[in-house]
Amino acid sequence: MTASPTSPAMASQWADPLIVTVAPNGAYKQPADHPTVPITPATLATTAKACLDAGAAMLHMHIRDAQGRHSLDVEGYREAQRVVRQAVGDAMVIQITSEAAGVYQAPAQIAMVEALQPEAVSIGLREVDKPEIGEAGLQRFFTGLAQRRTMVQVILYDVADLRRWQALRASGVVPDAPWFLLFVLGRYSAGQTSSPRDLLPFLNAHDGNEPWAVCAFGAAENACVAAAAVFGGHARVGFENNLLCKDGSVAPDNTTLVRQAVEAAAALGRPLATAADIRQRFGAG
Repeated sequence: MTASPTSPAMASQWADPLIVTVAPNGAYKQPADHPTVPITPATLATTAKACLDAGAAMLHMHIRDAQGRHSLDVEGYREAQRVVRQAVGDAMVIQITSEAAGVYQAPAQIAMVEALQPEAVSIGLREVDKPEIGEAGLQRFFTGLAQRRTMVQVILYDVADLRRWQALRASGVVPDAPWFLLFVLGRYSAGQTSSPRDLLPFLNAHDGNEPWAVCAFGAAENACVAAAAVFGGHARVGFENNLLCKDGSVAPDNTTLVRQAVEAAAALGRPLATAADIRQRFGAG
């Protein structure tokens, strides 16, 4: 079991800066879902700057093709990164997604990451842990990421995913590196609505050796963020998974959800991480 909030190990985490990541669009959301969902490089840049000013230090980026559909196009990513970087400079870590979204298969996802060589990337473990990749392919992929000092966030949807990750680490398939885990809360709950209680199985299974964050669905997103902050974790918020404020009203924009997370951190005495803090911690760059 992860240390309790009153233990010496937990006490040392109160000074650990909270990483607030904004995920403003996801693979599926469109302006029809909310008028401020950003799907172009220009609107991503505007959103990124506003969320940076509100306290987010990392942007979780999805891009779209010309028809507005989910895309892993390398040149599309390069253009979006360029435009966003003009808006935020080095003050924000840009994390691209490798999400399949029912469109891509593992070889194409891996090939995109290797061609783009981003500063930071999120990878769904179950999406690349496929027979056609095998453990040899996983070892090559993750070793290459570690050698390039790519900041990797490994997406885990349940405890089975976490156990699989731990087994890959223990066997040496995944080498030692500063990996960052993302616990997805409530992905398989009724109505896909999260609860802070969804964090408990992950905490019970986590060995404590790797930093982690949460993302959540629905109006309890902020309560889940607060629970993560209490236990030394980090937070990803935004319209990708949730359009609602903590009172159940529709959020006017992604910035509002970032501010809620920042307020929760302040109430708990957790300082906020900067992009420089993230790069130093995870060796990105």
